[in-house]
Amino acid sequence: MPEVRITIGGRQFEVACQDGEEAYLHAAAKMLDDEAQVLSDQVGRMPEARMLLMAGLLLADKTASVEDRIAEVRAELAEREAELAGLRNATVEPERIEVPIVPQQVSDTLAELAAQAEALAAAVEEKAG
Repeated sequence: MPEVRITIGGRQFEVACQDGEEAYLHAAAKMLDDEAQVLSDQVGRMPEARMLLMAGLLLADKTASVEDRIAEVRAELAEREAELAGLRNATVEPERIEVPIVPQQVSDTLAELAAQAEALAAAVEEKAG
């Protein structure tokens, strides 16, 4: 079991950890040291036990806030997944569009009018030319 030297609040500690967990221990110690530094800057020098207790409580408070936020995000994700599942299972009825049918008699009348208009246009061109 490796021994790791960490510094928290300007004080050094020897701590044992599992093989391969040295980097994790250093990262955790840095977080605790950062909180201890904040306390030291605000309050000044304090007994070691009190400094570690207060720094630990500050980290615990941050951790609790993060856990609350994670729970909120998970609940929101569950809602979105349920909504997505509902949308995937929903059947969508195609929109019905009705196109009116023009009676053949109207089509025939329009064709006849178009033919008469073309004949008139041709007659006007002939007289004009």
